[in-house]
Amino acid sequence: MGTMKTETDDRPPIITGEIEAISFYRKMDTPTIVEKMIAGELVLVEEFYSNGLQVLSELKRTLQRTFKNDDFQSQRKYRSAFRKISHRLLLKVERNKLVVRKSPDIGWLKILYPRVSDFYISFPDVQGLNSSWQWYQKGIKIDTLQLTIHPYYGTYFPTRFDHLALFDQWLKTYQGSRRSAIDMGIGSGVLSYQLIGNGFQKVFGVDSNKNAITGLLQERKRLGFEEKLNLTQGDLFSGLEIKSELIVFNPPWLLARHKLEEGIDKAIYYEEDLFPRFFQQAENHLAPGGRIVLLFSNLAQISGTDDVHPIKLELEKSDRFTKELFLRKNVKAASKKTKRSDSRKNEKVELWVLTQKIN
Repeated sequence: MGTMKTETDDRPPIITGEIEAISFYRKMDTPTIVEKMIAGELVLVEEFYSNGLQVLSELKRTLQRTFKNDDFQSQRKYRSAFRKISHRLLLKVERNKLVVRKSPDIGWLKILYPRVSDFYISFPDVQGLNSSWQWYQKGIKIDTLQLTIHPYYGTYFPTRFDHLALFDQWLKTYQGSRRSAIDMGIGSGVLSYQLIGNGFQKVFGVDSNKNAITGLLQERKRLGFEEKLNLTQGDLFSGLEIKSELIVFNPPWLLARHKLEEGIDKAIYYEEDLFPRFFQQAENHLAPGGRIVLLFSNLAQISGTDDVHPIKLELEKSDRFTKELFLRKNVKAASKKTKRSDSRKNEKVELWVLTQKIN
């Protein structure tokens, strides 16, 4: 049994070769199968794709009886246990297609694994691949851009757009040079597209996520932005030699309390040293008279954590930058169709404009 490592883009791990696993059919005793998974055994979904959903539903019920409390700590343990155990539920892939009947057709199974066609993959990873493939195929309409983006697998993309509207509002009043801009943590490219749409001649997009760059190379060509959008994969400013009049950064909004994985995880959570490193390096990549624009949120504060606001901390503790402008916008209420709790009803998105201090 061997586990395939990623050769190019980040992708879910797969198992090649033979495995020892219990085959699950729909008429079998599901609670017994779940108990075997909890004990560490692998289970292979047979017959129908929906059989896997049946097992995961039973696993949720079983774990919820163990982690009864609704407090943050208990729920985090529940999610961690579910993630670990659910990945012992496998699906078989042959010729880059799922073997079980009534399963979704997922293009990523061939695109992300071009050198192997037969393998095993966890059911939750298949769910993630399927969801991503639907978004990629259908696209996401961004009203502030008046275009549709097609986010590549493992790339963060916005599902709410209040911060983009705030950035668009600021861009409409921007009086500085539009010769160039640096988009730090470019992700699915929305800020870069806003910059190009507002007359910037050249945008230098950087991301540590390999998948983001792979996807944007395709999107750049599709949208006709090959001359305007320069792409670099690397940590913060490590791959850039230029200075720019404008640096924009839509960083993660929550401090990580766990070991971060690549890709989307690093787009949502930030390590403690991210902001100090960003500000230190940004100082060396900002042209005289230039500005840094950061999009942030009060999400950590309203979530009840004791996290320090990293932008406020920089302004208080360092003599590098001064605040030129601060804008804030209420986040629209969640749709009644979503299951999101009302705990985020007081969330506001923030736009900070910083300039270098003149000593």
